[in-house]
Amino acid sequence: QVQLVESGGGLVQAGGSLRLSCAASGRTFSSYTMGWFRQAPGKEREFVAGISRGGSNTDYADSVKGRFTISRDNAKNTVYLQMNTLKPEDTAVYYCAADRSFRVELTASAYDYWGQGTQVTVSS
Repeated sequence: QVQLVESGGGLVQAGGSLRLSCAASGRTFSSYTMGWFRQAPGKEREFVAGISRGGSNTDYADSVKGRFTISRDNAKNTVYLQMNTLKPEDTAVYYCAADRSFRVELTASAYDYWGQGTQVTVSS
């Protein structure tokens, strides 16, 4: 089992940057594909970015390509989401998730473990 704890959210002006972190417990972090999702009020949870077990493969939602970067440090059991050029429409609760699959999955239902989420608010 994996426990996930996100951090790094906050309030930022449009055009600014934030770096989210997700720390995982357990000794098998490198056995999980990791994903970041977000959920805005009144909307469904949506895929933001994902990274394979070893970090060689990544995938992004079209809305964040070129602005967000996902990375991981398996020695530190941590996955990151660097968010640049933030827009008001990026405002949401951001969740990290772990999946036993070998490939990056784009649907929330594929993920086995979830963090509690961290709020990101981008003001215009």
